[in-house]
Amino acid sequence: MPILLSDSPEVATIDEAMQVWRQGDIARDERWFVHAADPARALTDASAQAEAEGAQALTSEVDGLVVLTQTCDIIRSCLKRPYLEVAPVVPVSSQDMASVQRGYRPNLAPLPVLSDAAVDLDRVMTVEKSIAAQWKRTPGVTTDTDVRAFAQALARKRARFAFPDDFVLLVDQLQQRLAGKHDKNSDEGLGLRALREIRVQASPAWDSDQPSIFFWFLRDGSAPTFKGQNWNDLREAWLKLVPKQGRFVDVDGVVVTLDDMTGTDYVASDPLDLDHLSSRTRKE
Repeated sequence: MPILLSDSPEVATIDEAMQVWRQGDIARDERWFVHAADPARALTDASAQAEAEGAQALTSEVDGLVVLTQTCDIIRSCLKRPYLEVAPVVPVSSQDMASVQRGYRPNLAPLPVLSDAAVDLDRVMTVEKSIAAQWKRTPGVTTDTDVRAFAQALARKRARFAFPDDFVLLVDQLQQRLAGKHDKNSDEGLGLRALREIRVQASPAWDSDQPSIFFWFLRDGSAPTFKGQNWNDLREAWLKLVPKQGRFVDVDGVVVTLDDMTGTDYVASDPLDLDHLSSRTRKE
């Protein structure tokens, strides 16, 4: 970035333009995402051409760019915070959107204004504010609830808990069951879509010799019963897929609302990412 003096008219122009931007805002007209060149990978026709022309980066066409930088840093002077982080908008099928909105796919973040697309958090690009100041802004989040949800999606991507390998193997059947049934038009599928998240807790600790495992199936507060059935029927079926084995001497769980959990229970548990659990001993 060119060196800018604090009293430069360019600084004032850039800073003024960035005052309206917020985390989650979209630059819909920006169609190109820049990838750093990787000389170690096999060259495609496009990368070979780029390398022959002396290019230092490759680009791919996307459906817009979304600002990931926190709002407080966006509006700070470009002398103090000259850069923004952005991620591309990618299409998402209607079948997958429910999983994205429930947070089961942390590599994708939903935005209310994107009905058939999401933000690809696996690809992040840094741009100068001097460039972003020229973009046309489309608000991505308009309510406090939406702002909070998008921030949580960003945090989920970076702060996922690293579950022990033997636990990942323990919940393999549950993972496959819920991933396979989530989008089905069945009682179980509808029940899964009524869950806001699944959290799991180990007592006394994950690295203890014989930890007890407890699942919190957090349902929406508006559904005390499910199609006339007790939620415990679904709970028991899910827990049968997590049999006691190895060092896990006890496995239990309950269907609750957020109001039913204490703050201590929530903080002591971790969200179960059923779509992306991975183990060093298993290839995905």
